[in-house]
Amino acid sequence: MIDTIDLNEPRLRDAIAELQSLISQHYPGTTFSVDRGDEGEGVLIFATVDVDDPDEVVDLVIDRVLDLQLEEGLPVHVIPVRTPERQAAMLAARRARGSRPTVPLSALG
Repeated sequence: MIDTIDLNEPRLRDAIAELQSLISQHYPGTTFSVDRGDEGEGVLIFATVDVDDPDEVVDLVIDRVLDLQLEEGLPVHVIPVRTPERQAAMLAARRARGSRPTVPLSALG
């Protein structure tokens, strides 16, 4: 692993570009932001994608991410995030279905 994360290191820069390209090919319109992890644990690639299930993005890239981490020693992580519009639509759909009944705390004994 890399002790000090240098986002300009060519191998790391190439790995980030590769993952971004792979995601963009399947999900056009995806936007990205790249940052170092809070405690230097690696590079976080945030992919803002218009999908219901962000796990679809993880499924797409997980094999390559693991290769980059284990075989090439590059600490890259992809974190898919729903677009604000998708989040709002999902919240509106949840509200339209109505909230589920809750059990009063007094009923729990």
